[in-house]
Amino acid sequence: MHASKRIKTTKLFFVVMACTVTSIAAFAVEPTVERTIKVSGTGTDLLNGALIHSKIPTATGVIQRGTEIVELSGDLSGKILYHVTTVIDNQKGTLVNTGDQVFSGTIAGSEPVMIHDSRFRFQVDLGTGAESGSVYLFDHIAGPQVRCELKVTGTGKTADGNPTFSYTGTCKFRSGRANAGK
Repeated sequence: MHASKRIKTTKLFFVVMACTVTSIAAFAVEPTVERTIKVSGTGTDLLNGALIHSKIPTATGVIQRGTEIVELSGDLSGKILYHVTTVIDNQKGTLVNTGDQVFSGTIAGSEPVMIHDSRFRFQVDLGTGAESGSVYLFDHIAGPQVRCELKVTGTGKTADGNPTFSYTGTCKFRSGRANAGK
């Protein structure tokens, strides 16, 4: 090959390689940054507005399926749409709620989020009235990438009979930007 053609080909090769490296760098995945915060607050289960879809007697009690709304305040501020299966066992003296729920609101002043939970469990001792439970808001629907794990403890009832509770836990925000959350 002629020397001038070799130089032009070499220059072209370096220009193409430099453009390729620049393009690859532009599409590189940014490092993931996680920020965990402690959260707490209170809530009210708007039980007096529940929609009961079915109620099936069992040998020891009843299984009820319905839809309820829960209002949260504190670090989590918003509402939960709660599709609940309630199992009341009169022999054991327990009421257990499981099902699906979606939180829509903000977390410690964040942008609005929507997060789904299909693993929650609440239990009520029918003898003492003690209520406790766990919430796993892990399935991102919209807004910032965040996962929250909460412990819930019953605190009584409102004047119109709606259960109240307090919650504590952690929320872990994930971001693809190194300066997220600053």
